[in-house]
Amino acid sequence: MAGATTPVTDKTFAAEVLKSDKPVLVDFWAEWCGPCKMVAPVLEEIAAAHGDRLRIVKLNIDENPQTARAYSIMSIPTMAVFVDGAIAKSIVGAKPKSVLLKDLAEYISAGPSASAEPRARA
Repeated sequence: MAGATTPVTDKTFAAEVLKSDKPVLVDFWAEWCGPCKMVAPVLEEIAAAHGDRLRIVKLNIDENPQTARAYSIMSIPTMAVFVDGAIAKSIVGAKPKSVLLKDLAEYISAGPSASAEPRARA
């Protein structure tokens, strides 16, 4: 079964990311990158749960250096959220799922959060 994330290439990047009608998180990664392998299953989970509001794609920088160079990707993993064809947010480094969800909240929230804010004690 295919994962919830979609691979993109230098050739498909413009159509899949820049022309998307919803926000797209691009995971810039490489096969040899240990932290990239740690964050990959987390991104799959987020894509499966929130794919209706945020599309998640993966771009292997070794196989697709042109796009990585165009966006000055210097460290991996770098996750860039594109909105209307431009980078709206960058996340550099492997992060736990809770941190990624917080960083992506504005793109995956549909109105009030499903999990209530902690209440202050009276």
